[in-house]
Amino acid sequence: VRTVRTASGARAVQIVHSSRKGARSIEHIGSAHDDAELAVLKEVARQRLNAGQLSFDLPGLNSENDAGSAPQEPAGAGCVAPIASNRMGVLLEALEAAWKAVGLDRLDGADEVFRQLVTARLIEPTSKQDSLRVLAEAGLSPVSYATVKRHLPSYATEDFTRDLSRLLAGYARIGRASLVLFDVTTLYFETDKADGFREPGFSKERRLEPQITVGLLTDETGFPLRAGAFEGNKAETATMIPMINDFMDAYDLDDVVVVADAGMISAANRQALERAGLSYVLGSRTPARPPRDQLLARQPPRPGRPRRADPESQPWPAGPSDQRRDETIYYRYSADRARRTLRGIDTQVAKAEKAVAGKIPVKRNRFVHLSGATRSINRDLEKRARTLAGWKGYVTNLPNPDPETVISAYHRLNTTSRSPSACPSPTCEHAPSTTTCASPSRPT
Repeated sequence: VRTVRTASGARAVQIVHSSRKGARSIEHIGSAHDDAELAVLKEVARQRLNAGQLSFDLPGLNSENDAGSAPQEPAGAGCVAPIASNRMGVLLEALEAAWKAVGLDRLDGADEVFRQLVTARLIEPTSKQDSLRVLAEAGLSPVSYATVKRHLPSYATEDFTRDLSRLLAGYARIGRASLVLFDVTTLYFETDKADGFREPGFSKERRLEPQITVGLLTDETGFPLRAGAFEGNKAETATMIPMINDFMDAYDLDDVVVVADAGMISAANRQALERAGLSYVLGSRTPARPPRDQLLARQPPRPGRPRRADPESQPWPAGPSDQRRDETIYYRYSADRARRTLRGIDTQVAKAEKAVAGKIPVKRNRFVHLSGATRSINRDLEKRARTLAGWKGYVTNLPNPDPETVISAYHRLNTTSRSPSACPSPTCEHAPSTTTCASPSRPT
């Protein structure tokens, strides 16, 4: 039952009947011009919803039960039974079973306050103070807000977070040949004062309030392993190295392989990976001229012709002043990728032609060439883009790499990054800010 404002200013009462696949039908009950009429219409809608439903013949629901009172009337239509208490029994029992299955009942420092905070967060993500309401609605007896604030510092200690991370990794069976997923998001605060930690920074929601950057490390299924908080004005690419170092220290790993999209790895981040002695598999830009023997694969696939060509390799030895290890770049052509890319190029070129003709305003379009007041189509860039359609590059510093292992590790990143369970918040966008790590130096 809902109320909506009509064009005349009245309030209409409607019953919305929803069905599968998003279809719905709306039943109009009437329009009210004052509160009394609105209450009558809502009661009519309630009775229509409850039409045909039987009611228990429970005496005394509408009368007092004191001695000497009038005879109690049987419960009929409109009688409401008083609710003494309620409890989300099935939900709470399921959460308790999961708590014990993970092993959190054996974690040192995980007291009842910590358990209540975790339970409230799983039921309804909200503030610490409002989590007490969530617990009460679930049928639990929440602790006071002062008790919550008093216990919070103990949960932020390095020993507690390390023990928690190791326990979760043990449950996820993280070993030396495991893949993990890393992603970041931002949490903003409704205040206009920065304090060095809560600072204004890049926000995907284009907010100007102070915020913090939160990094979450999960396994390949989205099971959380470790979380970290950073200053709100710190770039996403600058949060990855500290989280990887903490991950290696917590699990005594001597090497990990960072698999990342080009959007997550900056030049400084790449140099930091080299200085840390870490291995990586990164997405690479396609070359100016693809290998000549792969040009035929760009044609529409026919019987007997593979839709995906074998990868071509290009060694990239390090020079004396490069301060890096030798790299190997692999290029692979995919007919499906070419089809999608060419469709996008056609759309962009069509928009560029309309912009040059003055039919639409000039916006960001790489095929529009501006020279003073003259507009033209950059046909050389269009030709190069069409030539490179379907090609994808992969660069790694692994010694003696296997091309299929490198390429499959990168595409496994794309598969796991679509898991919503790895998202710290509903506004988290994975690509291109997702990074996976694998150990040992050759992922399997």
